[in-house]
Amino acid sequence: MKKSNLFYTGLFLSALLLSCSDDNKDENGGGKTDDLAEEYYSGGKLGTTFSTTTFAYEQPTPVVDEDPEMSLQFKYGEAFFEKEFTSNTSGVRHGLGPAFVRSSCITCHPGYGHGKRMDRYRAKDHGNGYLLVVTDENDNFVPQLTGMPQTQAIAPFLPPIDESGIKIEWKEYTDEFGNKFPDGETYSLIYPEVTIDRSAFNVPMPDFYKVRLEATIGIYGTGLLDAIPDDSLLAQYEKEKKLGYKLNDAKYQPENFIKEADGTSHPGRYTYGLTRGTLQNGPGSNAIWNITNVTRSDRRYHYVTEAYAVAMSQNKDIQKSLGKTEKEIYDYLMSKELTPELSDEDYINFMVWHRGLAVPAARDLDNDQVKRGKEMFYSIGCTSCHRPTWTTGADDYKGDDKVKGKLPRYPHQKIWPYTDLLQHRLEMVNNIRTGWCRTTPLWGRGLSEKCTGAGDHLHDMRARNYNEAIMWHGGDGKYAREKYRNLSKEDRAALIKFLESI
Repeated sequence: MKKSNLFYTGLFLSALLLSCSDDNKDENGGGKTDDLAEEYYSGGKLGTTFSTTTFAYEQPTPVVDEDPEMSLQFKYGEAFFEKEFTSNTSGVRHGLGPAFVRSSCITCHPGYGHGKRMDRYRAKDHGNGYLLVVTDENDNFVPQLTGMPQTQAIAPFLPPIDESGIKIEWKEYTDEFGNKFPDGETYSLIYPEVTIDRSAFNVPMPDFYKVRLEATIGIYGTGLLDAIPDDSLLAQYEKEKKLGYKLNDAKYQPENFIKEADGTSHPGRYTYGLTRGTLQNGPGSNAIWNITNVTRSDRRYHYVTEAYAVAMSQNKDIQKSLGKTEKEIYDYLMSKELTPELSDEDYINFMVWHRGLAVPAARDLDNDQVKRGKEMFYSIGCTSCHRPTWTTGADDYKGDDKVKGKLPRYPHQKIWPYTDLLQHRLEMVNNIRTGWCRTTPLWGRGLSEKCTGAGDHLHDMRARNYNEAIMWHGGDGKYAREKYRNLSKEDRAALIKFLESI
């Protein structure tokens, strides 16, 4: 991460910059910015960075910036995201394997953003944020593989899947409108089809299996989403339910809430599948364990399946190389009492970094084209799912007593993530598993190409730009898509300009 000074990003007018000084610094961690509309503060006063550089997604929030101890923890924690883990048995970032998805987090999150669209699956390709989704005929994960299947391993172990047998084919798609707007402008749509040769599996597989892709999402601002009260989430669900939207009702029944390590239960708010209820037990908290298979005090076991343990323990070459019996290898792979490889201190630093990432401020909102685009965004119904604003609560965050009282907090902030945090159906060809997908936050996405080198969208990065992303919308998004389709070319361009600005 390269730090960008709040006041020298070149984002705003020089008159505003000249008004900033220590004498008028406010308690929320920023210069005097009374001139700016609140909408510029995507992450509120406590969670916004004004960097527009290639490092815009990597900046700490003002809360972190103003706390010297927390700033140091942020830097330490950041290293666990950016640097590779190794198979060493001691030292910094040791413990990789035996099987693993990636050796570093940043491989999947280039520039701290979304993964990139890829033509092949190679775990070591920088920016390949794809995770394999291997399911049975009922869309359930096949039990022989982990939910995020591994394609790498530390010798002599073999990966569950040999990635040389994975094939990604991008296919052209023609929609019901012939890929043409009423004014004659055309567009292109593509989607991936993925296959894995049966010979590529190093574990027994069922007769039928289906493979899809899901890409990683941006990680900046996730701490602010965690600060939204559960009651607000449930109120949004009830509101949309009354409006007749097709929602995944089961996710919002108390008996299906996600149970956390501290005994609390919460509705899902993270991942496409809403499988995580708090950031403290969220995608990052789990990924630092299951992506690398690096154990810690609350995860003293490997992220592997029993089928994998059986296959590896029965492999004669592995037995010979390790000088271990079948039982010894099996017991090692399935043990629940492994020595922690990531210390609690390092994990807490990682979580300070994770919860401490700021959201880039909105840009150019006073531009006439952007203002017109905003008008279109609101008028055609995009806000039905991409809810512009939320207000955080007291942010007495839950999920894990280990980090209680040690992470940055964002109480009572008006934030602008542009998501309802609920699941909808988009009804796309070769759809996401189960068909349900959480509305992705739009904040900061306009900087994606600058920060990550790519501007792809949707769960498998099939959309190469905003226009394609909108035209893929079905289900609850169909109404807004139809309105967008019938806009003039100028108004479509204005709407996209607005999206690029928030």
